[in-house]
Amino acid sequence: MNICLTNTGKRFNREWIFRHCSYEFSVGKKYAITGPNGSGKSTLLQVIAGATLHNEGTITYKNEQGTTDEGKHYKSISIATSYLELIEEMTAKEMLEFHASFKPLIEFIGISDILQIVGLEKAINKQLRYFSSGMKQRLKLAQAFFSNAPILLLDEPTTNLDADGIALYQNLITNYTAQKLVIISSNVKQEYDFCEETIEIGKYK
Repeated sequence: MNICLTNTGKRFNREWIFRHCSYEFSVGKKYAITGPNGSGKSTLLQVIAGATLHNEGTITYKNEQGTTDEGKHYKSISIATSYLELIEEMTAKEMLEFHASFKPLIEFIGISDILQIVGLEKAINKQLRYFSSGMKQRLKLAQAFFSNAPILLLDEPTTNLDADGIALYQNLITNYTAQKLVIISSNVKQEYDFCEETIEIGKYK
């Protein structure tokens, strides 16, 4: 699936976060949205995801059959962000099962295997309220990378991760994104240095 932005803009009150953004994101490629803190990177990613409505221009989502019906594109998107809330009363296994009930996980890997890949196999039955911030970030990455969705959106994906967690993230990128459209919002080079194209949000002020 491809995503096409045409003269897209977003404002809060009277302040434009970005304007006149025209860009096409193609399946199978990796993109980075970069810029200083507070520049609007996360806002643009949320607009692309459809979580935040844009104020001008258009966004279209095109698959092999043509333009996706409005409001249906969310089925094709998985996302991991530091501000994504998890249900703390659930265990890691229950959280992935709940997530899979409305967005299926990829078929050839089971939940136990996913948790082992992200280093949470010993916490499979532990409630999320007892997880460290790094463990929660690993679980967020797990549900995003292993969702059966062609578009993967990542906002500062190594937040709260230690050196081993960062190595895990790089392994997930290498081994589980070959056929996906990946868009990463970040100002940390190691989170996006493999991307083919970089969008500087400051160009759309």
